Amino acid sequence: MDPEVLAMPSGDVLILIDEAGRVVEWGHAAEELFGWSAEEAVGRHVSTLVREGADDTGRRRGIPDAAAVLVRPVLRGARVTWEVRTSSEPTPEQDAAILKTLFAHSPTGLHVLDDRLRVVRTSTPGLRDTSTGRLLGTHFTRVYDLEDPERETAVAQGVLDSGAAVVNRLVRSARTPGGTKRRVHSVSYVRLEDSRGQVLGLVASTLDVTDRENARDRLDLLNSVRARVRHGPNVGAVCQEFVEVVVPAFAGIAVVEVIDDVVRGEEPPLVPVREDIPLRRAAFHGGSPAHPMADVRPPPAGTPFRNVLSDLRPRLVPIGEDNPWPAADPARAEAIRRAGAHSLIVAPLALRDRALGMVAFYRVHEQDPFEEEDLEVASSVCAHAALCIEDARRYMREWITAATLQRRLLPQQPTTQSTVETCHLHIADPEGGGAFCDTIALPGARTALIVGDVAWHGIAAALTMGFLRTALHTLVAQDLQPDELLARLNDTADRIAAACAALPPGDPLHTEQLTAGCIIAVHDPIELNCTIARAGLPEPVAVFPDGSTLVLPVPPGPPLAGKGNAPFPAATVSLPEGSTLALGTTGLAPHVLMRSASQNTFADGVGAGPLSDLRDAVAHALTGAPHTGDQVMLFARTTALPGDRVLTRALPAHPEAASIARKVTRERLRAWDMDEETMFTAELIVSELVGNAIRYGAPPLQLRLIHDRMLTCEVTDSASSAPHVKHARTVDEGGRGLFIISHLTDQWGTRYHERGKTIWAEQPTRHRTPSS
Repeated sequence: MDPEVLAMPSGDVLILIDEAGRVVEWGHAAEELFGWSAEEAVGRHVSTLVREGADDTGRRRGIPDAAAVLVRPVLRGARVTWEVRTSSEPTPEQDAAILKTLFAHSPTGLHVLDDRLRVVRTSTPGLRDTSTGRLLGTHFTRVYDLEDPERETAVAQGVLDSGAAVVNRLVRSARTPGGTKRRVHSVSYVRLEDSRGQVLGLVASTLDVTDRENARDRLDLLNSVRARVRHGPNVGAVCQEFVEVVVPAFAGIAVVEVIDDVVRGEEPPLVPVREDIPLRRAAFHGGSPAHPMADVRPPPAGTPFRNVLSDLRPRLVPIGEDNPWPAADPARAEAIRRAGAHSLIVAPLALRDRALGMVAFYRVHEQDPFEEEDLEVASSVCAHAALCIEDARRYMREWITAATLQRRLLPQQPTTQSTVETCHLHIADPEGGGAFCDTIALPGARTALIVGDVAWHGIAAALTMGFLRTALHTLVAQDLQPDELLARLNDTADRIAAACAALPPGDPLHTEQLTAGCIIAVHDPIELNCTIARAGLPEPVAVFPDGSTLVLPVPPGPPLAGKGNAPFPAATVSLPEGSTLALGTTGLAPHVLMRSASQNTFADGVGAGPLSDLRDAVAHALTGAPHTGDQVMLFARTTALPGDRVLTRALPAHPEAASIARKVTRERLRAWDMDEETMFTAELIVSELVGNAIRYGAPPLQLRLIHDRMLTCEVTDSASSAPHVKHARTVDEGGRGLFIISHLTDQWGTRYHERGKTIWAEQPTRHRTPSS
């Protein structure tokens, strides 16, 4: 026989033959195949062993029928031997049987294409209902309904040219008008060659994987919705994220309509929903909408959009001339016609038995129509969207509550003196913050300027801000210095922090560390200075009448409710008349005003213009600047109290001081054109204050009268003893002075300073009428 040299061995080794044709090795497989034992075969010539016949024992000897062997030369040292192996290649008859079985019973479709990509043989009619006879000799892209025939031709031709197989390529069928749902096949292309390597064509195998791919697409859609549709602070933003995920992955057009009360944070209604309840168009994606965004209207009667809110059941809704519901909503019917929509699912947005709204999914043009199993997909994605919308609704409700509470707690019309003009800038935190500002009139024509910030969000921030602001008003009424005010305010913040720490572990505030900041400035229009202390907020900035600016050197204090009892040092700075003081929360005051001043924002007379212009300039400078939390800036322009409205007089430290004070007071009030009742009350107040200072105080003594919105009488001495109101008994000869003053004045108090104390009292001013 003619030996065939193989590149790789195949099958079991039968015989090893030397150059002379004698058997060197005789394997077990040769014994089984030829019937000779190794002892009988080794050393004999191979020709005598393979001839046909039988021995005396009846065993078959020779080559069996249909036995196939492969022979190849093997180099052993310097000698060549011949190796005989059984062949694993099937015979032509076996090839024919295998092909016949494959084309008849293979679970995958088999398609043989020639070198011009025409169908030669196929096990199935293809991807559509066509007889096999009509397919043969036709280019495969005209036989099978392919979504992209040009692309498939290029892929098949590439395999034909290069020989590199393409395995498990997903190919979609094209959708024909009114046809069935498109199928998805896994296609593999392998080049077909003969024994000489000549290219004959291709073999394409196809497997219908439509159900598998549909399940994978549904899972991918659900994962995308869960990953990209988040629990945001805004209902509209959540709805827009939702429609951008489901289009075009699930539908060609998606419309979300939410019950209007839900958008505003109100509780969603129970099912069935009232027929007249309005829905707001919250999101739209794909095509052109029937109604504009934010349009509010109840769903028309007799439509699936109203019906879905009655039982919270998703619906696969037919679209066509035979369906009467589009006539009840002409605008939507026209939009459906323009978009080429042919299939609709209406699904509810709901939590338990409460309705939030609904979603309309449309398939358009070449998209496959919805099927019953798509209802489950729509329900699943809408369930996640409903959870996110409900979170946004709750957040919106809390934000509205917090914003309303903050607005009510903040001063609507700040009380200011005639010597200070104020305005403020508020950049609100979207999550609701706790920044605030205040201007409080003080005795002696002074004004307290306050900016504070609570580093929390929502209702907790607004409530804490209200607590601190209330405490500030109470403390300011005691006429304390700014550093003392912050120390007492810090005590209040510590108590709030301790109360939060004592809450149950499940309460969100239990683990929240309270951090607050505050800056307090007291402006004196007589001394033309300002005493300032700060806790956790930046230095204030002064803009002087000439347009120059200065970051005021106020020593820093720790944030409120911080650990330890660090002091809050105060600084007193001079402010000429016409200066503008800017107090702000973190990140506003220092750099913004300095930059504005360098650009001549306040120069050339602008600094003397309205404070609202300054506020607008700063707001413009801050546009787009990153910030966290509420931001507040308070602007205050100072004015000196005219000298003729202040009387200062030193008094002797003996009983005659009271009569001197009364005489001076009457003369000055007459010059200020006060009526008799005002003068009589003022004389009595001055007499009691001076008498109290002579008896319990220490020299030197000083009387000061201040005519502003109120008439203020002040007596200063160098003693630090604290006066108090005494309800004197009938037999007591003294102790009624401050008790009388408390009944004659609107308010009175004591202010301490380095050189002693000042007792003051305020009373309304009434001028004489022309007839008097």
